[in-house]
Amino acid sequence: MNGSQRRQAILSMLGSEPISGSELSRHFGVSRQVIVQDMALLRATDQNIIATGKGYILFSAMQQNSRCRRCIPVRHTDAQIMEEFEAVLSRGGSILDVIVEHEVYGQISASLFIRTRSDAEEFIEKIRGSSSLMSLTDGTHFHTVEASDEATLDRIEHALKNL
Repeated sequence: MNGSQRRQAILSMLGSEPISGSELSRHFGVSRQVIVQDMALLRATDQNIIATGKGYILFSAMQQNSRCRRCIPVRHTDAQIMEEFEAVLSRGGSILDVIVEHEVYGQISASLFIRTRSDAEEFIEKIRGSSSLMSLTDGTHFHTVEASDEATLDRIEHALKNL
């Protein structure tokens, strides 16, 4: 399989669930660096591929999802991250990203894709010993939250405000 064929096969594998670069490299029998280069080449051809902490996803597949989304402002400390995640997850929501408005750099965002308690715990473990993005803005940040309907998003937003 040549590089062009591999990139087409990668595109056919990508969807709304993250696939790690390591998984792709094992599947195609190439190094992870080759996959990173493939992703760069695919992006250069206007493929809307997003790199997350859990792997690559195709943005167009995310948009086809029929779930509702809302950007919700929050403010808390690093010690309260898991409590925030639980407030969303326990009400049937998912946390897609984190966004901060930095006074010098403007808007900075990172994809999270936290859909389960296990995802949340994995994120907490990864961030342990480093600083969170919200530390740049004294705890103030936004999350894009996804849920099955607007009423669920209302309940999630209310719960987050009460925290």
